[in-house]
Amino acid sequence: MKRVLLYMFMSLIFASCSKDEDPIQNPDPIPVDPVDPVDPPEEKDFVLQPEDTKTYMVDASATEETVALFYRLKNLSRSNFIVGQQDAFNAFYGNNAGDSDIKKLTGSDPGLLGSDFMFITDKNNNGEPDNWFYQQEQQIIADAVDAYNKGMVNHFTWHLREPYEGDHFYTDEMTDFQKANAFKSILPGGANHEPYKEKLQKIAEVVKNLKGSDGKLIPIIFRPFHEFDGGWFWWGAPYSTAQEFKTLWQFTVDYLKDELNVHNILYAYAPDNSYSTATTYLQRYPGDEYVDILGMDNYGDFVPGDASKLSAANAKLKMISELAKDKVKIAAMTETGLFIPNNTLPANFYSENLYEVLTNNDIQIGFMMFWQNSENLYTVPVPGLEGEEDFLEFVQKEEPLLLHEMPDMYKLPN
Repeated sequence: MKRVLLYMFMSLIFASCSKDEDPIQNPDPIPVDPVDPVDPPEEKDFVLQPEDTKTYMVDASATEETVALFYRLKNLSRSNFIVGQQDAFNAFYGNNAGDSDIKKLTGSDPGLLGSDFMFITDKNNNGEPDNWFYQQEQQIIADAVDAYNKGMVNHFTWHLREPYEGDHFYTDEMTDFQKANAFKSILPGGANHEPYKEKLQKIAEVVKNLKGSDGKLIPIIFRPFHEFDGGWFWWGAPYSTAQEFKTLWQFTVDYLKDELNVHNILYAYAPDNSYSTATTYLQRYPGDEYVDILGMDNYGDFVPGDASKLSAANAKLKMISELAKDKVKIAAMTETGLFIPNNTLPANFYSENLYEVLTNNDIQIGFMMFWQNSENLYTVPVPGLEGEEDFLEFVQKEEPLLLHEMPDMYKLPN
């Protein structure tokens, strides 16, 4: 997100003919009546099987529940997608705490809860009970456990503060030196690489201790370095080469799973909406062995005033959906929303504009996530707000799923 504080792969069928034998020669071929040409049978869509799932995942040692989550998201995406919201249990329009705002309106919680590692890894989090940052850590953990126990999917973003002073993540609040050096400094061998490893150790500590009421480790989706194509975050494209970005991503994944033995994470690659071709989208892609989810954040294409942007948004998502089919990954709209009342809410925004972007042209995504509501802004209306009937129409369509409609995301079929 750009200012509010505080996601799917086809197998190829090969046929071959033996060239070792000469064709049978028939000097007097038997005449046959001509027949109408027969259309070749349609190639069936690839369907991921439970026993093959790990083959396409980043972590070959992933827990059973994490494997099940990948499998369920991938296969669910063929016909449906989960609707989620960032901070749904702790950010409310009008600060009206209690049920999630989506539940206030629909009667059901969202199917996905968005959280953030920002406060958890903050330099001011000293682990003491009276420390505000530690209290936020405990609340985030409690919310993630609650979400899992309900059957929801957990999705973590990381608004990592720059490593020199540890105060900011937006570049317009940083010095020129920090902008030029922050990312490079956390690369292996960089001046801030060891402190970066310590923050990953903190994430590992939290994720390895996330357990549900069933005693199982809770799988999470981790979306580091999001919106990396822009310049508003210090990990954005202006501040590193493509190879440097890939190197840090690969180090991060390898360190978490191989050195710190974290095996309950799916990794999501998610730029903003600047990419419209597969070639540009993959410029900073670290490789299939390092990514489970191909995502895109997109706010700009939904801002009222240019209807052509909606078609562009659908085309971008279609491109990601096709990549996900080819690579047997999960496609997702990892962040989106229109902030009301800062923007004029178009008629039928949810049930037509957004819905058509997410579904036209046979797009297959596993989930989409609205950004958080806040005291004076909302991306999801509550009762009495403009757009409530339209949002209800959106979630009552066949494809979007809220919690009450979801299968068991953490169990493979027998």
